[in-house]
Amino acid sequence: MKPKVYFSRTITPEKVLELYKLLGKELPGKVALKVHSGEKGNHNFLGPDFWKPLIDEVGGTIVECNTAYAGERDTTEKHLELFKYHGWSEMYDVDLLDAEGPDLVLEIKNHKQIDKNYVGKNLANYDSLLVLSHFKGHPMGGYGGALKQLSIGIGSSYGKAYIHGVGEPEKIWTADHNSFLEAMADAASSVVDYFEGKIVYVNVMKNMSVDCDCCAVAEDPCMADIGILVSTD
Repeated sequence: MKPKVYFSRTITPEKVLELYKLLGKELPGKVALKVHSGEKGNHNFLGPDFWKPLIDEVGGTIVECNTAYAGERDTTEKHLELFKYHGWSEMYDVDLLDAEGPDLVLEIKNHKQIDKNYVGKNLANYDSLLVLSHFKGHPMGGYGGALKQLSIGIGSSYGKAYIHGVGEPEKIWTADHNSFLEAMADAASSVVDYFEGKIVYVNVMKNMSVDCDCCAVAEDPCMADIGILVSTD
């Protein structure tokens, strides 16, 4: 069975909610809303105003994890300040999943590169997951979308380094590149398995720069907007 993917070329907050409702997938229990908080100085990320109609409909808690590199998101204190600066915490409850250790370790079945995934331990507090992805380029991943949100995004600070280094965090920037990409897919699969089908994915193909939302200084978008995609896959 091929999964259904709902698509619209119209990119508005209201259209995101419309497509989500068309999907007809109810997320049970306590819902984690995975967003990208946006590095300070970045102008391409999608902020809380864009996601508001959908978040208000679903409820739940905004979740993120700290970074493994220097910036305004590499400590819990700085990251929470950035959430305030970008308006997230004024509108919603925010949970940095790895604000305090120890990490939650997920087993990776049928792995290619890594057999465990270190995620923020607070992930265990949630019953379902709504992945809100801004699709764009990425310096190392090639592009960033739902798979990167599941892997690097939900990985703890240590977990991010572990994935990048293909099981050797000290090799965060020097590991074999193709092996890193496979490790990222390994990590994503463990989160999919963890939620056992209780996930919805929203990808918004807008403001598509070659740079990620994690770049403080990012290139301006280099292609036209494409649209919104919503699916359980």
